[in-house]
Amino acid sequence: MKEKIAILTEVGFEEIELTSPKQTLEERGYEVHIISPNANEHIKSWNHTDWGSEFAVDVAVSEADPSSYCAVILPGGVINPDKLRVSEESISFIDHFVEHDKLIAAICHGPLILTENGFVKNKRLTSVKNIKTDLIHAGADWEDTEVVIDSNLITSRTPDDLAAFNKAIVTYLGIKKN
Repeated sequence: MKEKIAILTEVGFEEIELTSPKQTLEERGYEVHIISPNANEHIKSWNHTDWGSEFAVDVAVSEADPSSYCAVILPGGVINPDKLRVSEESISFIDHFVEHDKLIAAICHGPLILTENGFVKNKRLTSVKNIKTDLIHAGADWEDTEVVIDSNLITSRTPDDLAAFNKAIVTYLGIKKN
């Protein structure tokens, strides 16, 4: 049976920050599900400076069993994390990964979601510079580098860093498998 990975997202995620990790992981044999508070709907992406494609939600977060996933990926985009951080079901879903030391990978604005459960406190991480101050105020040790790995947390700054972000995720999962 294939290991499953969750991509937790909402309307307004940065398209490439979902499609690139999803494709990379599927090519390596993982089953990747798009999970969202928007049950049984399509969610629209953001593509650089305008609305992008729509993507089907595989599982509503209210119906998703976090114990069946080995990792969660949090794409950025300005709208997406702001919507997710007020979704109690989404925060609860992420809490499972925190409590069980499972991989949490967030890029761009994605780490903003992790301020809601206090997970970023005393963690080394990176993000898009726009949320640097928010993360520092939440207790994070922010760095300006393409990828930062701190225990079970992998973060990257922007779509320009996707190659390093994807490689870090694949490497982490490969180490955990063995």
